[in-house]
Amino acid sequence: MPDRFSRALLVVAVLLLAAMAAQPWLERTIFASDAPRPVAARGDLAAAERATTELFRAVSPSVVQVVSLTGGAPNPFAGGEGQGEGGEGGSQSGTGFVWDRAGHVVTNAHVVEGAGSVAIRLASGDVVRADVVGLAPNYDLAVLRIRSGADLPPPVLVGSSADLQVGQSAFAIGNPFGLDQSLTTGVISALKRRLPTSGGREIADVVQTDAAINPGNSGGPLLDSAGRVIGVNTAIYSPSGASAGIGFAIPIDSVNRVAAALIRDGRVPTPGIGIVAANETVATRLGVEGVVVVRTTPGSPAARAGLRGVDPATNALGDVIVKANGEPVRRLADLTRQLEQAGVGQRVTLELLRGSRSAEVAVEIADIGQR
Repeated sequence: MPDRFSRALLVVAVLLLAAMAAQPWLERTIFASDAPRPVAARGDLAAAERATTELFRAVSPSVVQVVSLTGGAPNPFAGGEGQGEGGEGGSQSGTGFVWDRAGHVVTNAHVVEGAGSVAIRLASGDVVRADVVGLAPNYDLAVLRIRSGADLPPPVLVGSSADLQVGQSAFAIGNPFGLDQSLTTGVISALKRRLPTSGGREIADVVQTDAAINPGNSGGPLLDSAGRVIGVNTAIYSPSGASAGIGFAIPIDSVNRVAAALIRDGRVPTPGIGIVAANETVATRLGVEGVVVVRTTPGSPAARAGLRGVDPATNALGDVIVKANGEPVRRLADLTRQLEQAGVGQRVTLELLRGSRSAEVAVEIADIGQR
């Protein structure tokens, strides 16, 4: 009996070892698929996916790549994809979008500033030349015009930035790193940000989004879920230089006004009253909330209205602007916003702190950008 049991165990062990050794062969022979796999039915896209794909399909033909050339820079499209903004060989690229049926294109001023010539690649792949109609560095905006002869895509739909809400969906279409027709999605993560510009002023009511924005996206549209432009992508906050989830867009309400002025006049008025304001840190250190007037420009509307700056003999504080047209003024951007909304040639009512008492003056708004 023991011998018979031992032999049985040995047979079982041999069979198990044989099965283990044969397993890879069996799997390759029986289960391996040496022909293309059949495609499984997917079903319909989810409603959110359908909406996003339709948005891209509708808007992307109107989004273009903008390349500014300096000197004798070579054709930037001859060697395939570029590197986005700050490219080599005397060129840099960004994004733009068709504004109207006359062939105007909106982009960022920093994309085309200093350019000797501008080339535009349409979504169709056609490359055309464009002329700079006007720049507005105070808003980091520019308007180009495609030279005649091109088959133009339709202009984008324009929305409003006045009723945006944090948390609503946002979509960016552009050319990050020169890779054209890229879509990123996210939400509006904050509103009423302030953004300094190369013109020495601040853009007010800037829209913040976590939709990925990278070099090359500058000048492209930020869209709402209806496919309307709600902002122009202009900058990112990133220690690494790539998207870190904080991007900024110029609000479309400002873009709409600035683009119209550039198309009409080639320039945008700079509303002002002729004051030199102290830095915000100075007001904080002095314990006042408002715009501290350091001095007024001779002959300016502020000077004619009697605004007072800091006394140069005693360094005594002069006027502090705390309201404009009834709206609180906590920093210079608040005052600038009210001046822009009123417009050049209009009057703005300022409430001042003048020593221990309040004063109210009406000041005419002038175009301080005129030379």
